[in-house]
Amino acid sequence: MQVQFREFNPFDLWIWVEFNTVPSEREKQYLEEVFDSWFFLGKLGGFNAENIQVQEAGLDLSYLEYDMGVADNSLMALMHNMSEFEYEGTWGRCWFDLGTSDALSLDILINALKQLSKEFMPIEHLIIGGENEDWPIDPSRRQPSFYDEHDS
Repeated sequence: MQVQFREFNPFDLWIWVEFNTVPSEREKQYLEEVFDSWFFLGKLGGFNAENIQVQEAGLDLSYLEYDMGVADNSLMALMHNMSEFEYEGTWGRCWFDLGTSDALSLDILINALKQLSKEFMPIEHLIIGGENEDWPIDPSRRQPSFYDEHDS
């Protein structure tokens, strides 16, 4: 799986996935579950690089004293919105407003998709940001349709 970054705006971000063949319904479901899970973790503030106490502790985590004060005093890092996944031929795409979530979130997504590609469905390219010349973006498609309705 090749990973490419294009023009990056965290508040208006398209993520593109190219497969070697047209994805089956099962493959679409796998992919969408990864993105949905990633988004929900982001919506709950899971990608906050200001509070990564366990990572910073190193390898010996026995009897780690987790400091809730540090956690409570870190700035919120929340994803805001996600559109429905769309497919055209061998391409899939989805729009995100990453909000204040940290770039750590993208590393986690890339790692998950890399493993998905190895074990379940080959992904040729992952493109983060920008536009696909062969599949123009209609500006009205940037409006999330599912998640906003359920946030009310």
